[in-house]
Amino acid sequence: MLRISRRAVAAAIALSTLLPGAASAADALKEIRIDWATYNPVSMILKQKGLLEKEFAKDGISVVWVQSAGSNKALEFLNAGSIDFGSTAGSAALIARINGNPIKSIYVYSRPEWTALVTAKDSKIASVADLKGKRVAVTRGTDPHIFLVRALLGAGLTEKDITPVLLQHADGKTALIRGDVDAWAGLDPMMAQAEVEEGAKLFFRKADANTWGILNVREQFLKDHPDAVRRVLAVYEEARKYSLANYDDLKKTFIGVTKLPEAVVDKQLKERTELTHSRIGAPQRESILAAGLALQQAGVVDAKVDVKATLDALIDDQVPLPTN
Repeated sequence: MLRISRRAVAAAIALSTLLPGAASAADALKEIRIDWATYNPVSMILKQKGLLEKEFAKDGISVVWVQSAGSNKALEFLNAGSIDFGSTAGSAALIARINGNPIKSIYVYSRPEWTALVTAKDSKIASVADLKGKRVAVTRGTDPHIFLVRALLGAGLTEKDITPVLLQHADGKTALIRGDVDAWAGLDPMMAQAEVEEGAKLFFRKADANTWGILNVREQFLKDHPDAVRRVLAVYEEARKYSLANYDDLKKTFIGVTKLPEAVVDKQLKERTELTHSRIGAPQRESILAAGLALQQAGVVDAKVDVKATLDALIDDQVPLPTN
């Protein structure tokens, strides 16, 4: 009779755990960690209606929500593994990928004009050139920061020509209204609030230089749980289509979360947010690539970086979306 030693059995069991498809129950997905943000209205509908919770309840998978105060925070959370899905601007995701953040961009949640350069109502600043020597509030690693850098470049200036005051978006608005800074690279809804309530002026706008609202996933999560990613995107699509068809409910949800007045919410959602896109295609690629190349020209991105190759590595457009 063939005898197998206990040591051999133990070795075989250990080896089996390393083979494909041999993951134990302990490796099964137990929770999905995802962000919501006031710059991503679809995420608020998704959270408020509990759509992801309903989708994954039958699998015993819980959903953990984390608020992102800006693209920089979402990217920090993704890099640290604190969340699995995070909302950012496309350009911010690209810079993060260049800097080694292992993420994949998989979905478009909006086409916004969520940033502009803002000054107080009584300011004499009227153009980007007027920022020379001025204090400008900005949140590094976000679309408003990238927008500011590109605007300065277009005026023949760089960040060295201004004094950047590094603040999170809401604090940047407060600093502008208090007079602590001369200008602010704004972000909605705080920017809309400053306009409506404080008479702040958007002295430089360029809608095409606002990159798309992009949902990102940790690369490892996508590799480990591709079906879960597909299901999350299917539910995101449901929320986006609902938001598009039910503006009053979207607005009510937004007001309920932010406590902002109707005029502010209408300015962001009606005037500066388009929700008709979902797939990452040529327009999104071109917009993000243009931002990356502009930042390289401005010296923010190292000249040795292959921006296009990094963009190709960032975007994963193979996760299927519902067709109906």
